[in-house]
Amino acid sequence: MTLSLKRRKEIFQNVNTLDLTPVKLYPEEVSGEKIVTVLIPKFKNKIAKAFIPSKMKSADFKVKLEKFGSAVWLLMDGKKNVGEIIDLVEKEFGEEIHPADERISKYIFQLYDKNLISFNEINE
Repeated sequence: MTLSLKRRKEIFQNVNTLDLTPVKLYPEEVSGEKIVTVLIPKFKNKIAKAFIPSKMKSADFKVKLEKFGSAVWLLMDGKKNVGEIIDLVEKEFGEEIHPADERISKYIFQLYDKNLISFNEINE
């Protein structure tokens, strides 16, 4: 069940963003260099899914993430919260991603705003 905007806003106001647990909404492809390409279906309608893709090169839009975004995406397993993801990415990239907490939390919420991810706390 989809929550109303008002209810989602209440949840976000009452929880520490570092405690939120992100969940991917779309599958991905991973290249040898650990670069992620998110596969977003072009059609959500069952009839369109069945007939139109056969006439196209691909049934999906492909969104290629850069190395930091790919690292964050691969860590989103529905079990790790935002704080844990920040710690793991910071350990992997060190000063290269400084300030990690700001950059990663902002990135995760950009993914949420683009409807690429959701949070367990909202889905419950």
